[in-house]
Amino acid sequence: MSALESRDAAVVDPAVERDGGVLSRSYRALSVGIVSVVLLIAFEATAVGTAMPVAARELDGVALYAFAFSGYFTTSLLGMVLSGQWSDRKGPLGSLTTGIGAFAAGLVVAGTAQSMWVFILGRAVQGFGGGLVIVALYVVVGRAYPERLRPAIMAAFAAGWVVPSIVGPLAAGAVTEHLGWRWVFLGIPALVVFPLALALPQIRRRASGPVGGEAGSGSFDRRRIRLALGISLGAGLLQYAAQDLRPLSVLPGLAGAALLVPAVLGLLPRGTYRAARGLPSVVLLRGLSAGSFIAAESFVPLMLVTQRGLSPTLAGFSLAAGGGTWALGSWVQSRSRVEPYRERLMTFGMVLVAAAIVTAPGVLVHSVPVWTVAVAWAFGCFGMGLVISSTSVLLLQLSAPEAAGANSAALQISDALSNVVLLAGTGAAFAALGGGTAAATAATAADGTRPAAFLAVFLPMAAVALVGAWVTRRLRER
Repeated sequence: MSALESRDAAVVDPAVERDGGVLSRSYRALSVGIVSVVLLIAFEATAVGTAMPVAARELDGVALYAFAFSGYFTTSLLGMVLSGQWSDRKGPLGSLTTGIGAFAAGLVVAGTAQSMWVFILGRAVQGFGGGLVIVALYVVVGRAYPERLRPAIMAAFAAGWVVPSIVGPLAAGAVTEHLGWRWVFLGIPALVVFPLALALPQIRRRASGPVGGEAGSGSFDRRRIRLALGISLGAGLLQYAAQDLRPLSVLPGLAGAALLVPAVLGLLPRGTYRAARGLPSVVLLRGLSAGSFIAAESFVPLMLVTQRGLSPTLAGFSLAAGGGTWALGSWVQSRSRVEPYRERLMTFGMVLVAAAIVTAPGVLVHSVPVWTVAVAWAFGCFGMGLVISSTSVLLLQLSAPEAAGANSAALQISDALSNVVLLAGTGAAFAALGGGTAAATAATAADGTRPAAFLAVFLPMAAVALVGAWVTRRLRER
């Protein structure tokens, strides 16, 4: 996300390990099942991104646009820590099933919301479920697959985004325009049945129970649970303060920071904030790459709809090619012959991400063709495919057996926390420069005013991505 090599025999039958790849007879059902779970999450992410501008307008909540995204990541922080504890002590099965149930429930709440704050609540419930699911999946990979197959299954996770990235924006755009944005949310819960039916029996057989095999061994680390609550509450307060730009908002902002900082120091590996070599830098890079990219990507459809007059379908489709190039980047990193050059590939990937982010706001100049966003984002997604899958592979290589869940949770916490903080910052800058007001009215959108609000989102995120390029040089211990 090696000590793991020595523990494969404890969690994988040696006869099975001699079998073929991730789609061989021994692994086929498990691989298809867990990739289907990723497919479900990917379809939700791409579909929601397309429907979000319309939902925010109808619910009179454009000023809270960034909160609708970051609310998901805020609660996912708590889910990730709980899932890491749960998976290490009792196995990933319970965390996975509970998470999928909460994810579906959140979609229903969001789809039936009558106000923006209820919509954000639904996104928060989704985030809690998503946090439970993603860490559990990483633990399943660490336990059920030998080390030689982990890059391939991580590449399959990335490939699971291809079809949703192409079909999702088109389907969500068509549903939004003809049936209404609510059905984008209400239609997805029905998709949970297939992955559950296929994956759960295999997970129960291959990856259930604690590492030592003693059911129920160990108790939950209450300190980490308290820190998880602190990090979620602190992130929520910080996001609220960033969206409510009034003098009194300083108080919840300070309270959020007071809760957030010690919780982050307690939950992430020591040395993460200063990019210490090895595992801390892997965790830090995950946050810098995911946070900069997601914060920028969240505003791409809104920029195209409000500043260039595109329909939700076309705005979402501008990001569609990224699913294929992301999967391509993940496939490249999975090849055994590129393993000696993994860190160089990750540096190259972060440079591509920075270039894509800084290029996207060029469409604010009306003489620049809108297709330049699609091209830039395709290259940026290729870079993300190189980086994200590689951080997952490196994390599992650097994790001891009993720490796989906690370290996987730390990786995902860095990812989600960076999303929350950077979305809070970009959302505040966007609102302060009049972005919410400009995006809310068709008249303002038509003349393309307030481009500075979007520049305040994209340019700082490009700088964050360049910092990530520097961190890629510190991923291995000397």
